[in-house]
This record gives sequence, structure tokens and C-alpha cells, in this order.
Amino acid sequence: MTRPRKDPRKNPRGPDELAVVSGASSGIGAATAQALAAMGYHVLAGVRTDSEADAVRADRIEPVTLDITVPEHIQALARRIADDPERRVLRVLVNNAGIEINAPVEVLPLALWREQFEVNLFGHIAVIQALLPSLRRSRGRIVNISSVGGVAALPVFGAYAGTKFALEAASDSLRREVSAQGVQVVVVQPGGVRTEMAARSGAVSLELAAGMSAEHQRLYGGLIDATVSSNTAFLERAVPAAKAGAKIARVATTPRPRARYTLGTDAAFVVPLARFLPARLMDGVLAMSHRSRNPRTAPTPAPESTGSPS
Repeated sequence: MTRPRKDPRKNPRGPDELAVVSGASSGIGAATAQALAAMGYHVLAGVRTDSEADAVRADRIEPVTLDITVPEHIQALARRIADDPERRVLRVLVNNAGIEINAPVEVLPLALWREQFEVNLFGHIAVIQALLPSLRRSRGRIVNISSVGGVAALPVFGAYAGTKFALEAASDSLRREVSAQGVQVVVVQPGGVRTEMAARSGAVSLELAAGMSAEHQRLYGGLIDATVSSNTAFLERAVPAAKAGAKIARVATTPRPRARYTLGTDAAFVVPLARFLPARLMDGVLAMSHRSRNPRTAPTPAPESTGSPS
């Protein structure tokens, strides 16, 4: 009599399967890699430099060179999975890599718009296209790390939010395309998480603001200062990266996942509101939230209107 094949995900010692996490050098990605490794997965952790590789290398965490905008890196990752010496299957792909460069829509150079879309959207699509055959064979799971900004776009966050809105839409299409193939697609929408990228974003915004024209300084300077100050204060109370990574690992491995998960109290508050409130009312909610985080900052006065209100 043939014994039924055990589900390796129920092995108490861990599944001993492959998981890929992009953007794993620090922050959410590093924490997710560590959490998956603790569950028994062999994690291929995407990094860009040798120093990053040395920092993340650990038991069950194997750093791989992965700039998701470089096709050769993605091809090498696909070969590494196909040629795994222990013939382990790829069970989980966590698309986490990302960059954040914030400035008003009028001010942010198009080159920086394109750079963010290359990393935050097109790079993830390239990885998905390369690894879907492996995930199809294992009936595995894709976890796309979006953002609360993929549902509600704050002022100054237009480009970053645009990449996340696009990732949300692509995830919906992908989920509906591959569900019959046994591949699950899940979106995680973090709010504020204490990471190096989040901490750097304010400094980058102020650096871009310093190079603005006098007219743009008049129009947007106060708004940028208020936004950076507000977000800096908020990050002091944000979710630690380790907690975020632990939740993402659970989402990546739970037997019957939902299509979407929020991460953090701010995301749990904002995401439902964005779905149901009229746009103008949502504008007011976000403006009030912004001022409550930074009460000493007065609202930026609007320039005089030259046309009829819409």
C-alpha cells in the first residue's frame, strides 16, 4: 500500500523548501528572510553588494546577488533554483525590494519617476515572469509588498504611491490569471515601518527641495517640510521591522491566505476608509491626520486660484 505523500509545510522541523526574498539586505526584507529561515525554509536573500551578503548570511539564509532591474541577476536566480543541489522546490516568493523618492508631482524629475517604477514595479514583474514556472510546479505563493500608499496617496508621495497602485493592480490581474494553476498571489500593505529606507526618505525629500526653484520653494516648501516632519515623528511609533517581517512570513505560509493584509494600525485605519469614503472627505481625513502628527506645523496656505474650482 502506498503511503500518502506528506505536505512538507506541516513538517515540525520545517519544510526545507526554497523561499526567495528580494530587497533582503535590511529592514522588512531582512526580517522576513530571518522569519522564514526560522520556519525551516532555505531562503535565497536578494542583496546587491558583497558587504550586504556578509551581513545577512546565516543558517538557512543564502545571499544571492539580485538587483531586480538587472536581467542577468534574475536569470542567475532562476538557474540557482532550477539547479538546487538538494532538489528543493521554490515555495515562496516575497517581492519586497523597493526605493522611495518623494517630491511634489511638478517637481520630481521624470528620471526619478522612471527609476521608482523600474524598481518598484517592472523589476518585480521581471522576477515573477522568471520564477512562475518554478512556483507553478510547487503550487507555491507570491507575496507582493505594496503599501498603504497603494490605496491612499499622500501629498509629495505621488511617484512612490503610483508604483504601489500599479503593483496592486498587477497583483489583482496575476491572482486571477494563476489561481487555476495552483499559484496563490497575496498583497501585504504596510503602513509605517521603522526601516532604513523610511528613515532616508525624509532626508532625500529635503535634499530635492533644496534644489527647487524659488517659485517651487514658495509653492511647496512648507508642504515638504511639514510632510517630512510629520512622517519622522510618526516613524518613532511605527511597527518595528522584525514584527513586520514575522507577519509577512506568516502570510507567506498560512494555508488559506486572504488576497490582502494590512500591516500596522495606520494601514488598518486608512485602507478601509480609502475604499469607502468620497475622495474629498478622504482628503480631509488625511489632512487632519497629517496635522495631528505634527501639531506645531500650520497648514500650508494655498496659492491664489486662477480658475474655477473643479
